[in-house]
Amino acid sequence: MDMSQVIIRPVVSEKSFVLAEAGKYTFRVHDKAHKTQIRQAVEELFDVKVTGVRTSSVKSKPKRRGAHSGRTRSWKKAIVQVREGDTIPIFQAFEASE
Repeated sequence: MDMSQVIIRPVVSEKSFVLAEAGKYTFRVHDKAHKTQIRQAVEELFDVKVTGVRTSSVKSKPKRRGAHSGRTRSWKKAIVQVREGDTIPIFQAFEASE
């Protein structure tokens, strides 16, 4: 799997910004990616040193719109801890705009 396919996009939420201040960054990752691949992808794409990776599967939720019902997609989330002093610039851009 190519490194650009492992990391899909950053997770933008209030909780992810609180974690980003502590050096922990949250990403939506490929369902089949494991922790080693996630670590290598983040280090290569953002030029930081990763000290820890935690993953979790986000389950789908039931949704309804009128008479039609269905479910959202399930997806995989990774919280990446970087070395103290390292930052990932995409999260800094969101904080500066607020």
